Amino acid sequence: MQQLPEIVRPEVHDLLQLNPDSLDAACIGSLPWVKRSLSLCPWVVVRRAQAPPGQIAVGVRGSSRSERWGSFLSTELITRVVSPTELLTVARLSAHRARTPALDTLQRLMEQWCDLTLAWGPTGSVGFELATGRPVTTSHSDLDIAIRAPHRIAVEQGRSLRNRATGLQTRVDIRVETPNCGFSLKEYLCASSARILLRCADGLRLGDNPWSEPSTTVETTP
Repeated sequence: MQQLPEIVRPEVHDLLQLNPDSLDAACIGSLPWVKRSLSLCPWVVVRRAQAPPGQIAVGVRGSSRSERWGSFLSTELITRVVSPTELLTVARLSAHRARTPALDTLQRLMEQWCDLTLAWGPTGSVGFELATGRPVTTSHSDLDIAIRAPHRIAVEQGRSLRNRATGLQTRVDIRVETPNCGFSLKEYLCASSARILLRCADGLRLGDNPWSEPSTTVETTP
């Protein structure tokens, strides 16, 4: 975890700690539970959306799955940024505190993927718990993983990663993030056609190369 430098631009899945003294500004126009949640735990996650200049798209987590809120916040409210990759260090230091299956699965995955040189780490409830110390994972939580892949992942490498993440204590959902979009590793490996669903800042698209500029055809969310 590090203080946010002037030049850093947080990426999708990064967790951001907000200045507690600025929560009133962060919660303008929000639902009542949002301010309560941020008062208890002033952290948000970077979401995938186009934000106005000087702002960043974030999501707020509440106490239940139905409590999720998306907004745009000024970067001036951010005091710390934590990437999924940094959370692997936190997980190693807290190995004795694997209190839920999802946290235990992360420990096993770190062993299975010890040779992976790409930046990767936990997102979702596991990432949030490791960053904030707030116990949000349950016995039913999955393990969500993001891999940063600036260059193409060969299908053979993708299959190897997927195989080593299979059969663990909980389901592992692996998302690959390129400079242009995000996509499911499972879909990338199992797609019956060359085109897969790409998650871009301006919506969902179908494309055959996540590492090139995505197609202009925007898919409507079901």
